[in-house]
Amino acid sequence: MPNNQDPCAQPKLMHPDQAIEQLLAQVDATQDTELVTLSNAIDRVLAEDLASSIDLPPFDNSAMDGFAFRYVDLDLSQDKTTLTLIGSSFAGHPFKGKEQPNSCIRIMTGAPVPAGYDTVQMQEETQVDGDSITIVHPKKLGANVRGRGEELLAGTKVLHRGITIRAAEMGVLATIGISQVRVTRKLKVAFFSTGDELRPIGSELSPGQIYDSNRYSIQGLLSKSHVEWIDLGVINDDKEAIRGAFKEAATIADMVLTSGGVSVGDADYTKQILSEEGQITFWKLAIKPGKPFAFGKIGNAIFCGLPGNPVSSMVTYYKLVLPILNKMQGITPKAPLLCQATLQTDIRKHPGRVEYQRGILSRNASGELEVSITGGQGSGMLTSMSLANCFVILEQFQGDLAKGNTVTVEPFNSVLC
Repeated sequence: MPNNQDPCAQPKLMHPDQAIEQLLAQVDATQDTELVTLSNAIDRVLAEDLASSIDLPPFDNSAMDGFAFRYVDLDLSQDKTTLTLIGSSFAGHPFKGKEQPNSCIRIMTGAPVPAGYDTVQMQEETQVDGDSITIVHPKKLGANVRGRGEELLAGTKVLHRGITIRAAEMGVLATIGISQVRVTRKLKVAFFSTGDELRPIGSELSPGQIYDSNRYSIQGLLSKSHVEWIDLGVINDDKEAIRGAFKEAATIADMVLTSGGVSVGDADYTKQILSEEGQITFWKLAIKPGKPFAFGKIGNAIFCGLPGNPVSSMVTYYKLVLPILNKMQGITPKAPLLCQATLQTDIRKHPGRVEYQRGILSRNASGELEVSITGGQGSGMLTSMSLANCFVILEQFQGDLAKGNTVTVEPFNSVLC
């Protein structure tokens, strides 16, 4: 990775799609895995393909509460047939007798369909008179029976390496009897803020001071990204203190993440120390909010430097850092969900950068998608992220847009929701 190269000096801005392609080419997925119990597997990344050792379902079972019978016993010249009740089958307590002609079995949802019986009629379509059960004929043989292996057969791959284990996957794993699962080691991300002007929340502000908000936004983003975060706090504008923070972070984390200190005009120590201690490239991207971004390595850790403005920091994390973390965790990449919506407000835009304006996506009374902008779009207006549920994506050379135009919208995923 080249050292001290500064694409910021180049007049041409790099498109964010090109940037992420180049960034991802420079990181590898961790090969470290661990075995965890199923109860601790939620939101972890599966490290191996898994096949079922059993058929699903493992036996023919009823999809309804009702009566199981042999379809061959129906008198199809009539609409109904009366059969004799000879037993019952409940979940966990199957019928143990033998099939008999012109008979039926009381059966509950999920209970095994007894051998020799092939069809179930729901109880609402039956008439009970003691042991005489009159069944309204179902439409077909096998009605209301879930056949053994109809979902999948033993040996079929059911979950693939690189997926994130959600509630549904937890249930699938339990269904096929897996109590422990091998997952990718959880990544560690160390982050800190720098600046004498930053004050802890809850303290009094003096003139020229601000609260350290970015660190809390980053903490929230990392928590929703399912990594282990390490907060190193606020480091004063002291060269050796900042150097020490970078060195410490690089020894304890897979990624070091900061905000601020990476733009062309920054006069602080961050860029100088990065150039001395790491292999860092400074990028100037055709993205708004954003543009300045730093990427490289410090020791064995990946380094990502976000811009200092709060919204810029969140947007560049979402569009650039999150895909890097996903690749490092071995998560199978997925293209973001995009949709088209009708713009409900005018938009001002200067050609030159891809803009991610913050929007509120909704449906009108006709069910059509509409989107409104959340007001001011300044990169310091963090409330615009709080109000939004999507980005309105405006391409690099797009200009102003009037209300009524169709625009591309990217709904927030779980990291921002």
